[in-house]
Amino acid sequence: MPHTEREQMTVATTPSLVDVPEGTTISTLLADRVARAGDRTLIERRAATDGSWVPVSAGEFQADVLTVARGLVAQGIAAGDRVAIMSRTRYEWTLLDFAAWAVGAVVVPVYETSSPDQVRWILADSGARLVVVETPAHADAVRQVRDDLPDLEDVLVIATGALDDLRETAASVPARDVAARRDAVRRDDLATIVYTSGSTGRPKGAELTHGNFAHLAMNARLALPELLEADGARTVLFLPLAHVFARLIQVAVIASGSVLGHLPDVKTLTHDLRTFRPTFLLAVPRVFEKVYNSAEQRAGSRARRRVFGWAARVSGEYSRALDGGAVPAGLRARHALADRFVLAQLRAAMGGNLRYAISGGAPLGDRLGHFFRGAGLTVLEGYGLTETTAPTAVNLPSDLRIGTVGPPFPGTSVRVDDDGAVLVSGPHLFRGYRGRPDLTAEAVVDGWFRTGDVGALDHGHLRITGRTKEIIVTAGGKNVAPAPLEDRVRAHPLVSQVVVVGDKRPFIGALITLDAEMLPGWLATQGIPPMSVGAARTDPRVLAALDAAVEEANTAVSRAESIRKFRVLDGDFTEANEYLTPSLKVKRDLVLRDFAEDVDALYAR
Repeated sequence: MPHTEREQMTVATTPSLVDVPEGTTISTLLADRVARAGDRTLIERRAATDGSWVPVSAGEFQADVLTVARGLVAQGIAAGDRVAIMSRTRYEWTLLDFAAWAVGAVVVPVYETSSPDQVRWILADSGARLVVVETPAHADAVRQVRDDLPDLEDVLVIATGALDDLRETAASVPARDVAARRDAVRRDDLATIVYTSGSTGRPKGAELTHGNFAHLAMNARLALPELLEADGARTVLFLPLAHVFARLIQVAVIASGSVLGHLPDVKTLTHDLRTFRPTFLLAVPRVFEKVYNSAEQRAGSRARRRVFGWAARVSGEYSRALDGGAVPAGLRARHALADRFVLAQLRAAMGGNLRYAISGGAPLGDRLGHFFRGAGLTVLEGYGLTETTAPTAVNLPSDLRIGTVGPPFPGTSVRVDDDGAVLVSGPHLFRGYRGRPDLTAEAVVDGWFRTGDVGALDHGHLRITGRTKEIIVTAGGKNVAPAPLEDRVRAHPLVSQVVVVGDKRPFIGALITLDAEMLPGWLATQGIPPMSVGAARTDPRVLAALDAAVEEANTAVSRAESIRKFRVLDGDFTEANEYLTPSLKVKRDLVLRDFAEDVDALYAR
């Protein structure tokens, strides 16, 4: 990979590895895959009968895409029309995505957990003509707001045979009509409108082009060959395809030599990893925290937990030694023992073939990054936003610096101004917010997108320290970025979510929620009788464990930045109660508003 250029350590640029021709679209990426290996497996689908994985070749998938595309034309979909998809991550999502692109339509993702009010806003703002939903319950959410959607003409339901219906009506549309529509699409045409998760207000529709996706997918093949082009490369998606991160990986896999699978339900993730046996994964930090904490609890007795803790420490030490270029013989011997008794079982639980993972959406943290690399799974932390079509920086197997989000992605420039604000430019930038030229002009100045994040460049690698709007300024004038503290406290298996507070207050405090899934196992390992979350939040033994977790987190910051007091809330932050976005980010403003009394209680004398 070309060397990253630097300018006074405030700008880092990585040149493109390949430029995108004007006639390239997402559809041509699929056509190229078919031309290279049309008879080889592209996707594996879960069989409804026995749950086995059934191969679908690249040629078979393209044929299915073109058939469904003809059905969309029969449905009346014209080039430029908006087609919304509201579904869990499954084969049909990818199929509809590519079918809509083949006829020049614009896809509008809707999270399957969205409320009727959220559905109303996205469908109305985008002007969607057609909505394809997964279940009758999703269709009902649309029906509740149908009177407010004058552009909407039809709602199709996957669970009741919508895809088969489209395939049947395809016979009325000549294949050459779809081919002509597909060939008329160009690189700079609109491909999708992805609505921001709304953690800071009403979601905005980011308009992304075919060229945005093609640039990232084509460059990813060359920048990440260890993942996308390795022999037997395969990944299974379980993050929502409504999120741009998963969507980009979907396109990159189809443009490369990898095999793609879909998991609609993460409750069966462990079993599905064992049967699909991926070589790389896409996940958010919370998934890695859960894997670690679950493995620790499964260790069982106190003695076995001590062995796990020892193995985890050795794994981290081994990874850090790799950064130094040489691993001492004694550490190699201890690592071999840790691998035999603990780490190998962890790899087996994740399918046995997993070697890489891409993490984004929130900070991963040094502790987990080094642990997993030492255990044989290299987590490549990256960074991006909806407006950058996901990745704008990512660590590479050949250029890894744990604790950073990596160097700029090929074709990307990253700039950090005097205030620490992170700005980005490159061919992966969105073309604007739908219907909001004022917001677009505010966000993009002279070709540089203001991300809203604060960070620094570390030898050409970007380090994100927080969000501009989330920086806390205490009454004493100390600026505190909450994310690093929250990450360290959340490492404890009892903790689900953490919101650090203290703006204009005399010290830093925190609101903590308990992890209802992990609580029973933790209590059992401590020899404590079962209890509810409501009882646990005031139990002295639970509070003592949380206090130890907070004190451990405080060792990484100064006294002025440390958490002095915390309060355990009754309940958790979830998508259902709308305190979490679908990408699992806490809606901080909403939490601070609704739990203002709990915040005030932290500072009561």
